[in-house]
Amino acid sequence: MVDPAVEDKIMAAEPQLIEEKQSVSGRRHLFGRRKPLHAALGSGKTADILLWRQKQMSGAILVSATVIWLLFERIGYHLLPFLCHFLILTLAILFLWSNLSSFINKSPPKFPDIRLSQEMCDCIALLLKDQINEGCLYLREMTTGRDIKRFLTVIFTLWVVSVIGGWFEFLTLVYILFVVLLTAPLLYERNENLVDAYGEKAGNEIMEVLQKLPLPFLKNNKQH
Repeated sequence: MVDPAVEDKIMAAEPQLIEEKQSVSGRRHLFGRRKPLHAALGSGKTADILLWRQKQMSGAILVSATVIWLLFERIGYHLLPFLCHFLILTLAILFLWSNLSSFINKSPPKFPDIRLSQEMCDCIALLLKDQINEGCLYLREMTTGRDIKRFLTVIFTLWVVSVIGGWFEFLTLVYILFVVLLTAPLLYERNENLVDAYGEKAGNEIMEVLQKLPLPFLKNNKQH
Protein backbone atom coordinates (compact mmCIF):
# COMPACT_ATOMS: atom_id res chain seq x y z
CA MET A 1 0.00 0.00 0.00
CA VAL A 2 1.36 3.42 -1.05
CA ASP A 3 1.91 6.01 1.64
CA PRO A 4 -0.63 8.88 1.23
CA ALA A 5 2.11 11.49 1.69
CA VAL A 6 4.21 9.92 -1.06
CA GLU A 7 1.16 9.71 -3.30
CA ASP A 8 0.44 13.40 -2.79
CA LYS A 9 4.02 14.29 -3.71
CA ILE A 10 3.80 12.20 -6.87
CA MET A 11 0.52 13.88 -7.88
CA ALA A 12 1.97 17.33 -7.20
CA ALA A 13 5.08 16.61 -9.28
CA GLU A 14 3.22 15.00 -12.19
CA PRO A 15 2.10 18.28 -13.86
CA GLN A 16 5.64 19.65 -13.76
CA LEU A 17 6.99 16.47 -15.37
CA ILE A 18 4.41 16.75 -18.12
CA GLU A 19 5.39 20.38 -18.71
CA GLU A 20 9.07 19.45 -18.99
CA LYS A 21 8.31 16.74 -21.55
CA GLN A 22 6.20 19.16 -23.60
CA SER A 23 8.92 21.80 -23.45
CA VAL A 24 11.51 19.33 -24.69
CA SER A 25 9.27 18.29 -27.57
CA GLY A 26 9.48 21.83 -28.97
CA ARG A 27 5.73 22.29 -29.36
CA ARG A 28 4.60 25.89 -29.77
CA HIS A 29 2.99 27.22 -26.59
CA LEU A 30 0.57 30.08 -26.03
CA PHE A 31 2.11 33.58 -26.04
CA GLY A 32 5.38 32.13 -27.35
CA ARG A 33 6.19 30.50 -24.03
CA ARG A 34 9.18 28.16 -24.13
CA LYS A 35 9.59 27.31 -20.46
CA PRO A 36 7.28 25.05 -18.45
CA LEU A 37 4.33 26.93 -17.00
CA HIS A 38 5.58 26.67 -13.42
CA ALA A 39 8.98 28.06 -14.47
CA ALA A 40 7.35 30.82 -16.55
CA LEU A 41 5.46 31.96 -13.45
CA GLY A 42 8.68 32.23 -11.44
CA SER A 43 9.07 28.73 -9.96
CA GLY A 44 8.47 30.14 -6.49
CA LYS A 45 5.72 30.41 -3.93
CA THR A 46 3.66 32.64 -6.22
CA ALA A 47 3.70 30.00 -8.93
CA ASP A 48 2.70 27.34 -6.39
CA ILE A 49 -0.26 29.47 -5.30
CA LEU A 50 -1.41 30.28 -8.84
CA LEU A 51 -1.18 26.62 -9.87
CA TRP A 52 -2.77 25.43 -6.61
CA ARG A 53 0.26 23.39 -5.58
CA GLN A 54 -0.47 24.75 -2.08
CA LYS A 55 -4.22 24.20 -2.00
CA GLN A 56 -4.80 25.53 1.51
CA MET A 57 -3.01 28.81 0.80
CA SER A 58 -4.71 29.28 -2.59
CA GLY A 59 -8.12 28.46 -1.15
CA ALA A 60 -7.62 30.83 1.79
CA ILE A 61 -6.67 33.68 -0.56
CA LEU A 62 -9.69 33.04 -2.78
CA VAL A 63 -12.07 32.86 0.20
CA SER A 64 -10.60 36.06 1.71
CA ALA A 65 -10.99 37.95 -1.56
CA THR A 66 -14.58 36.71 -1.86
CA VAL A 67 -15.43 37.81 1.69
CA ILE A 68 -13.95 41.27 1.09
CA TRP A 69 -15.89 41.61 -2.17
CA LEU A 70 -19.13 40.58 -0.46
CA LEU A 71 -18.55 43.07 2.36
CA PHE A 72 -17.93 46.01 0.06
CA GLU A 73 -20.22 45.28 -2.89
CA ARG A 74 -23.13 43.30 -1.51
CA ILE A 75 -23.41 44.36 2.13
CA GLY A 76 -22.47 47.97 1.37
CA TYR A 77 -19.48 48.22 3.72
CA HIS A 78 -17.00 50.98 2.89
CA LEU A 79 -13.23 50.74 2.80
CA LEU A 80 -12.38 53.50 5.30
CA PRO A 81 -14.77 52.29 8.06
CA PHE A 82 -13.56 48.74 7.46
CA LEU A 83 -9.92 49.73 7.98
CA CYS A 84 -10.77 51.80 11.06
CA HIS A 85 -12.87 49.04 12.63
CA PHE A 86 -10.19 46.47 11.88
CA LEU A 87 -7.50 48.62 13.50
CA ILE A 88 -9.76 49.34 16.51
CA LEU A 89 -10.41 45.63 17.03
CA THR A 90 -6.72 44.74 16.62
CA LEU A 91 -5.51 47.45 18.98
CA ALA A 92 -8.16 46.57 21.58
CA ILE A 93 -7.17 42.89 21.53
CA LEU A 94 -3.46 43.72 21.86
CA PHE A 95 -4.14 46.24 24.63
CA LEU A 96 -6.23 43.81 26.66
CA TRP A 97 -3.76 41.00 26.05
CA SER A 98 -0.84 43.12 27.26
CA ASN A 99 -2.64 44.31 30.42
CA LEU A 100 -4.45 41.08 31.33
CA SER A 101 -1.60 38.69 30.56
CA SER A 102 -0.80 38.27 34.26
CA PHE A 103 -4.39 37.25 35.03
CA ILE A 104 -4.73 34.71 32.23
CA ASN A 105 -1.27 33.19 32.84
CA LYS A 106 -0.03 34.00 29.36
CA SER A 107 2.98 36.01 28.30
CA PRO A 108 2.26 39.41 26.72
CA PRO A 109 2.64 39.71 22.95
CA LYS A 110 6.13 40.42 21.69
CA PHE A 111 6.17 43.04 18.98
CA PRO A 112 9.05 42.79 16.51
CA ASP A 113 11.34 45.78 16.21
CA ILE A 114 10.85 46.57 12.52
CA ARG A 115 13.13 49.21 11.08
CA LEU A 116 13.88 49.81 7.44
CA SER A 117 17.58 50.04 6.75
CA GLN A 118 19.04 52.63 4.42
CA GLU A 119 20.21 49.85 2.12
CA MET A 120 16.70 48.44 1.79
CA CYS A 121 15.24 51.90 1.06
CA ASP A 122 17.91 52.46 -1.58
CA CYS A 123 17.11 49.11 -3.21
CA ILE A 124 13.39 49.90 -3.27
CA ALA A 125 14.07 53.34 -4.76
CA LEU A 126 16.34 51.86 -7.45
CA LEU A 127 13.76 49.19 -8.27
CA LEU A 128 11.01 51.78 -8.63
CA LYS A 129 13.27 53.98 -10.73
CA ASP A 130 14.11 51.11 -13.10
CA GLN A 131 10.45 50.11 -13.44
CA ILE A 132 9.36 53.69 -14.15
CA ASN A 133 12.16 54.14 -16.71
CA GLU A 134 11.21 50.89 -18.45
CA GLY A 135 7.57 51.97 -18.53
CA CYS A 136 8.47 55.34 -20.04
CA LEU A 137 10.70 53.67 -22.63
CA TYR A 138 7.91 51.22 -23.46
CA LEU A 139 5.43 54.06 -24.01
CA ARG A 140 7.91 56.05 -26.09
CA GLU A 141 8.69 53.14 -28.40
CA MET A 142 4.99 52.35 -28.72
CA THR A 143 3.95 55.90 -29.61
CA THR A 144 6.82 56.49 -32.09
CA GLY A 145 5.47 53.75 -34.36
CA ARG A 146 8.50 51.48 -34.19
CA ASP A 147 6.48 48.52 -32.96
CA ILE A 148 3.03 48.61 -34.57
CA LYS A 149 2.13 45.16 -33.30
CA ARG A 150 2.72 46.21 -29.70
CA PHE A 151 0.80 49.43 -30.28
CA LEU A 152 -2.25 47.60 -31.66
CA THR A 153 -2.09 45.07 -28.82
CA VAL A 154 -2.12 47.79 -26.16
CA ILE A 155 -4.92 49.70 -27.89
CA PHE A 156 -7.02 46.56 -28.24
CA THR A 157 -6.40 45.59 -24.60
CA LEU A 158 -7.39 49.04 -23.34
CA TRP A 159 -10.53 48.97 -25.48
CA VAL A 160 -11.53 45.55 -24.12
CA VAL A 161 -10.91 46.70 -20.54
CA SER A 162 -12.98 49.86 -21.13
CA VAL A 163 -15.88 47.82 -22.51
CA ILE A 164 -15.76 45.31 -19.66
CA GLY A 165 -15.33 48.12 -17.12
CA GLY A 166 -18.63 49.61 -18.26
CA TRP A 167 -20.43 46.43 -17.24
CA PHE A 168 -19.20 46.22 -13.63
CA GLU A 169 -18.18 48.39 -10.70
CA PHE A 170 -14.45 48.90 -10.22
CA LEU A 171 -14.17 46.62 -7.18
CA THR A 172 -16.22 43.92 -8.90
CA LEU A 173 -13.94 44.15 -11.94
CA VAL A 174 -10.84 43.86 -9.72
CA TYR A 175 -12.38 40.84 -7.98
CA ILE A 176 -13.17 39.16 -11.32
CA LEU A 177 -9.62 39.76 -12.55
CA PHE A 178 -8.25 38.37 -9.28
CA VAL A 179 -10.38 35.22 -9.58
CA VAL A 180 -9.29 34.79 -13.20
CA LEU A 181 -5.65 35.22 -12.16
CA LEU A 182 -6.08 32.58 -9.47
CA THR A 183 -7.95 30.04 -11.63
CA ALA A 184 -6.85 30.55 -15.25
CA PRO A 185 -3.29 29.18 -14.80
CA LEU A 186 -4.64 25.99 -13.23
CA LEU A 187 -7.25 25.49 -15.97
CA TYR A 188 -4.63 26.20 -18.63
CA GLU A 189 -2.22 23.73 -17.07
CA ARG A 190 -4.85 20.99 -17.12
CA ASN A 191 -5.92 21.74 -20.73
CA GLU A 192 -2.64 23.01 -22.13
CA ASN A 193 -2.65 21.02 -25.37
CA LEU A 194 -6.19 22.09 -26.28
CA VAL A 195 -5.66 25.76 -25.39
CA ASP A 196 -2.36 25.94 -27.30
CA ALA A 197 -3.96 24.39 -30.37
CA TYR A 198 -6.90 26.79 -30.36
CA GLY A 199 -4.65 29.74 -29.56
CA GLU A 200 -2.34 28.99 -32.49
CA LYS A 201 -5.33 28.55 -34.81
CA ALA A 202 -6.88 31.84 -33.66
CA GLY A 203 -3.56 33.64 -34.06
CA ASN A 204 -3.15 32.37 -37.63
CA GLU A 205 -6.68 33.44 -38.52
CA ILE A 206 -6.13 36.91 -37.06
CA MET A 207 -2.90 37.32 -39.03
CA GLU A 208 -4.71 36.25 -42.23
CA VAL A 209 -7.32 38.94 -41.62
CA LEU A 210 -4.67 41.56 -40.87
CA GLN A 211 -2.76 40.67 -44.03
CA LYS A 212 -5.83 41.62 -46.07
CA LEU A 213 -5.96 45.10 -44.54
CA PRO A 214 -4.20 47.95 -46.42
CA LEU A 215 -1.58 48.49 -43.73
CA PRO A 216 1.93 49.35 -45.01
CA PHE A 217 3.85 47.79 -42.12
CA LEU A 218 2.18 44.42 -42.75
CA LYS A 219 3.12 44.54 -46.42
CA ASN A 220 6.74 45.27 -45.56
CA ASN A 221 6.84 42.33 -43.17
CA LYS A 222 5.31 40.09 -45.77
CA GLN A 223 7.92 41.06 -48.38
CA HIS A 224 10.76 40.32 -45.97
